[in-house]
Amino acid sequence: MQLRHLAYFASLGRELHFGRAAAACNITQSTLSAAIRQLEEEVGAPLVERDRRFRDFTPEGRVLLGWARRMLAERDLLGQELGALREGLTGHLRIGAIPMALPIVGMVTTPLLEAYPGVRMTVTSRTSTEIQRGLDEFHLEAGLTYLDNEPLHGLRAVPLYRERYLLVTPKDGPFAGRSEAAWSELAALPLCLLTPDMQNRRILNGIFTEMGLTPAPRLETNSVMALYSQMRAGSWSSVLPHSFLWVAGIPPGMIALPLARPDRSHMIGLVLRDQSPIPPLVDALEKAASGLRLQDMIERLEADDRE
Repeated sequence: MQLRHLAYFASLGRELHFGRAAAACNITQSTLSAAIRQLEEEVGAPLVERDRRFRDFTPEGRVLLGWARRMLAERDLLGQELGALREGLTGHLRIGAIPMALPIVGMVTTPLLEAYPGVRMTVTSRTSTEIQRGLDEFHLEAGLTYLDNEPLHGLRAVPLYRERYLLVTPKDGPFAGRSEAAWSELAALPLCLLTPDMQNRRILNGIFTEMGLTPAPRLETNSVMALYSQMRAGSWSSVLPHSFLWVAGIPPGMIALPLARPDRSHMIGLVLRDQSPIPPLVDALEKAASGLRLQDMIERLEADDRE
């Protein structure tokens, strides 16, 4: 089997659409179809259920797809190891980050990018479920996600910092002059929160349920940028992690109050596929992240921003 054909097949596994898979590989759809037919001849069985459009993989197709992903990952690992011998560490790292970890991405990626000019990175916003799937299916090399809320499978983790929560609310609102807020006080506020498919929102919903609260957010979004935009535009309130202040600061006209009673926090960290041997790029990222003191950095930045 040609690795090129397996790469086309893996692209179909990502896109689940013939046209998009072909475009992702910079080939025509007819070239993609021809490659799949060649693979089917070699396997001796249909790999794809199709009519005019992609429907699903056959059982044989799903088995081959798993092997194709692993073989392509091994090819990339070989390229990294040979490249490191010739010209130092080079290559491309794909990192998925939950939206609430995006503010600290630069702290994690910068040490590696500064140390190795030949390294490139792509960072995409993903849900925690998408990060797990991306690592399982070799679409990602690393993720930034929660470590202690929902189970992780087949991954190694580097703890980075504990996410604490702030009420961001109008300066001239009902919390004017306060130094902290209680979770029990949030239900009556016009809240803007992330959508329920995001783990941050599931964490908040768990705390609300524990407190016997049923907040009805006025606005929900899966975008941190949209959340921040809404906060700037009117008399809204939100519950945000303290790391948010690192990149965005407190919106004009707002205050940020620690949420107490109860005090809750969750660990965010770097997650990596548990594999051997470890790809050189992944190993370098893991070592760089292990040496960070993000908790101290974020605490100092939060204190500076609130003074």
